[in-house]
Amino acid sequence: METLHTWLHARERRALRVLGDCAADRRVAASARALSWCGEHAAVWLATGLTGAAADPARREGWLRGTALVAAAHLASMGVKRVVRRPRPRVEGRAPLVRTAGRHSFPSSHAASAGAAAVAFGAVRPGLGVAPLAALVCVSRLVAGVHYPSDVVAGAALGALTVRLGARQGVRPGAGQGVRRGVRQSGRRGVRRERGHGC
Repeated sequence: METLHTWLHARERRALRVLGDCAADRRVAASARALSWCGEHAAVWLATGLTGAAADPARREGWLRGTALVAAAHLASMGVKRVVRRPRPRVEGRAPLVRTAGRHSFPSSHAASAGAAAVAFGAVRPGLGVAPLAALVCVSRLVAGVHYPSDVVAGAALGALTVRLGARQGVRPGAGQGVRRGVRQSGRRGVRRERGHGC
């Protein structure tokens, strides 16, 4: 009898094959490589946060705190990888599109930093468009064939959780007000929507 783990693993490998087929298009493959490269070691998100801090003095503390939380999410994902030690996927007859910094797959550090950036920077500057880019970075890791879908989902969840926990702590009065206020307002809106729908 097929176990739940076996069933899920088979579905994940099937999803990887389907997404990997998209890389047959050179434009898709090039985009996946570029997005993966930008997300390596959270580079694009750290640069976004520091640029925001420099260009937006009114929200400087929020940008810097958000950047620190993105870095924290990335480091947390690396720590979990050392504990779980899940091997990266290998799809028969298909080589990964990109090289990886390590052998372990769960959770995706790209997804962790992307999820953290979407929540943190989205709270500091709503409408900036970080979330769509973060989603593309996450998908790029699947198209590149270096992560299972569950790696990406877990990484994004870890990143979002890191920001929400960090936003509640506060380093000092006035630090990161943009992040904390935005995250709290987002949470309150979610509660109101749930009450309105009654489910």
